[in-house]
Amino acid sequence: QVQLVESGGGLVQAGDSLRLSCAASGRSFSSYGMGWFRQAPGKEREFVAAISWSGGRLYYTDSVKGRFTISRNNAKNTAYLQMNSLKPEDTAVYYCAADNLGGAHSRAPEYDYWGQGTQVTVSS
Repeated sequence: QVQLVESGGGLVQAGDSLRLSCAASGRSFSSYGMGWFRQAPGKEREFVAAISWSGGRLYYTDSVKGRFTISRNNAKNTAYLQMNSLKPEDTAVYYCAADNLGGAHSRAPEYDYWGQGTQVTVSS
């Protein structure tokens, strides 16, 4: 079991950058796969990025490739999402998630634990 807390969201202009953090409490963070998802108003939750427990497997949705970077620091029990060149269509609540089996997944049902989300708003 793990508790996840996202931070780093905010209101920015198109072209700006944000770095989201996901701090995990509890033991064995290094064994969890971590993912980022987002949900915009009126839309379903969608996959953004994922990283395996070892950091050796990375996945991104096509719309963020080249702009977003997922990373993790197991010593700090924290996962990150660096978001560059933000666009208005990136506006959403961003959630981090953890998979206790350690994989990097694009499907939300594969994850066991979820944070409460952090709002990212990109104005034009």
